[in-house]
Amino acid sequence: MADERKNFRHESLQDVDSVRDILEAITRGIEKGTLSFSDDDGKIVMHPKGLLNVKLTASEEDSEQRVNLRLTWQSKAPPSKGKLKVR
Repeated sequence: MADERKNFRHESLQDVDSVRDILEAITRGIEKGTLSFSDDDGKIVMHPKGLLNVKLTASEEDSEQRVNLRLTWQSKAPPSKGKLKVR
């Protein structure tokens, strides 16, 4: 059975207040266990739970500054490989 892959991507220029509102909405969604993203081109609903992997990078080059925040989690437990045996 093949995994179903869903993607959502949105890129736009926003002012600082709008970016703050987006980050606050993401925070509320994580707290509630439901993140919903949509625009005119698509929609995706996600359900973060358990442990989330956080990757944060920041860089500066000439006049461009960048912050990337990546959150990942698994919605289903990975398949069990049986009991670990160490000898």
